[in-house]
Amino acid sequence: MNLLIVEDNARMRGMIKTVVSDLADRIFECADGDEALASYKQHKPDWVLMDVRMKHTDGLTATRQIKAEFADAKIIVVTNYNDAKVQEAAMNAGAIGYVLKENLLEVRSFLK
Repeated sequence: MNLLIVEDNARMRGMIKTVVSDLADRIFECADGDEALASYKQHKPDWVLMDVRMKHTDGLTATRQIKAEFADAKIIVVTNYNDAKVQEAAMNAGAIGYVLKENLLEVRSFLK
């Protein structure tokens, strides 16, 4: 399985990578939503783990962009925002999962 981690915090990217590394054959990373679509096109990952808040392009916008071109893309939003409105916006953007960073191990249940 190939994964794409879209997260602006390098330390958090490392933590996510540690949590999922034994499930993945390859893990690709990018630091902003504006890189996510290009990285998705290049690597065609099986799953995308997408942060919400990033500097240039937020994760919800990046999720919509990826889903517009790749309707079968599987995207899990991984965020600090425990907010029903943000979760609803993520699902409306095309995410199929929503995991709080404080419960990072939940990502594994989606990937199995």
